[in-house]
Amino acid sequence: MKRNDIILIIIILVFAAAGLLFMNFTKKDGDMVVVKVDGKVYKELPLNKDTTFEITGVRGGRNLLVIKDGHADVVDATCPDKLCVNQRQIDKDGETIVCLPNKVVVEIESSKESDVDAVAQ
Repeated sequence: MKRNDIILIIIILVFAAAGLLFMNFTKKDGDMVVVKVDGKVYKELPLNKDTTFEITGVRGGRNLLVIKDGHADVVDATCPDKLCVNQRQIDKDGETIVCLPNKVVVEIESSKESDVDAVAQ
C-alpha cells in the first residue's frame, strides 16, 4: 500500500464515522409502539406508559413485549432461535425488533410531524 492509499482509506473512514454520528444524534424519540403480525397492525401502545403485552403471532407463536421507562423490549418468545429476545431495547423513531418465525414486528413511531413533512406540504 502506498501513502496515498492510506490517506484515502483514512478519509473514507472519517466520513463514514461522521455520517454514523450524525445519524445517531439526529434520531427522534418515538412515542408509539406499533406491533404488526403478518404485516397487519395488531396493536398500538404508547411508549410512555409502562406495560407488559403478550403478542400472538402466526401458528400460535407468542412474544412477550415489555414497555418500561420509555423503552420497548421483547423479553420472551416461543420461537426456536430467540433472536428477537436478544435484540436491544428500542426507543427511537424507526427502530424495530423482528421475530421472523412468528412474523411479529415491533416498531417505534413518532406521531409528531417531522420538519421535512411540514415543509413538503
